[in-house]
Amino acid sequence: MKLTTKGRYAVMAMADLARHSDGSPVALAEIADRQEISLSYLEQLFAKLRRGELVKSVRGPGGGYLLSRAAGDIRISDVILAVDEPIKATRCELGSPKGCMPSSGRCITHDLWEGLSHQIQLYLSSVSLGDVIDGRVAERQVTGVDTRRKPAGIANAAD
Repeated sequence: MKLTTKGRYAVMAMADLARHSDGSPVALAEIADRQEISLSYLEQLFAKLRRGELVKSVRGPGGGYLLSRAAGDIRISDVILAVDEPIKATRCELGSPKGCMPSSGRCITHDLWEGLSHQIQLYLSSVSLGDVIDGRVAERQVTGVDTRRKPAGIANAAD
């Protein structure tokens, strides 16, 4: 699965906004400078984030953007979905009769990649902007690896 720059930059910009707003609007030019993202690209992303009701715009001198709610209440998955970034690991086109493989429909590994997409969605839904800016993301990570299991063919002295 590949997250494109659209989703990645939207999360970076929202985290920057959350960290630097202090209750007052933040200009996109400031975010663009700090995050090294094109101002025109940020304008496009923030138009989508505003339509997704994740940010509010303030016009006039001293204007800019504010989060629409507390950083702890905005999920990373909300940000990514607001900018039309699909979270999926399959190459299937939604609603397409072609499925994974143009000639034969669903591929044999479809359920594997669909399950991965679901786990990514669950993870991104469990992390808030507040978690990101407060450095709590590492605490939320789950490896999913059972360290008690041994690779096949390795015996224990107690076995």
